[in-house]
Amino acid sequence: MRLLTIVGFAALMLLSTASAAAADPTMDELTKQTPEQLMKGIENQHPVVYYLLAGKLYDADKKDEAVFWFYAGQLRFRFMLAAHPELDPTKDQAVFASMTQQIGTPINIWAFGDLLGLETTLLAVLDWDDKTPNGFTSKKEFATQWTETRDGMKSMVTYIGQNAEKIRAQRSSAGLENRK
Repeated sequence: MRLLTIVGFAALMLLSTASAAAADPTMDELTKQTPEQLMKGIENQHPVVYYLLAGKLYDADKKDEAVFWFYAGQLRFRFMLAAHPELDPTKDQAVFASMTQQIGTPINIWAFGDLLGLETTLLAVLDWDDKTPNGFTSKKEFATQWTETRDGMKSMVTYIGQNAEKIRAQRSSAGLENRK
């Protein structure tokens, strides 16, 4: 993964978010942090931090942890975008799409190799999100958007469970490994 390529895109998003605080670390500071440093207080950070963490974990061959943080970030990113439709789509939505593509592609290739593990991880993400405050986008103020975003991830879990054999067959025909 080319983390430095992503930094430019991520910086654009941080400039336009509705909830970013002036005291938040800069993108340059974030990219220099270790995964352990990024995890501290992550629940209060912009969702881009989750993506940076996932990329660092994946690069460090901590792929299962990367899957968790990627999907936690994706859930919170989607929620933020749903809660703030007024955000500039050429920045926030474009950065979300770009980071999901660049960081998410290798993580998803790994994750979908173990569908039971992926389902378990997605359920763990939903549980974590439910129990963990979101200091960036208010779950209370945007309760409808929060529920709808979570329902999307729940639908993904259902889809994987109902289509596991089809997914495995598609991966095999594409030359991708099915670990379990």
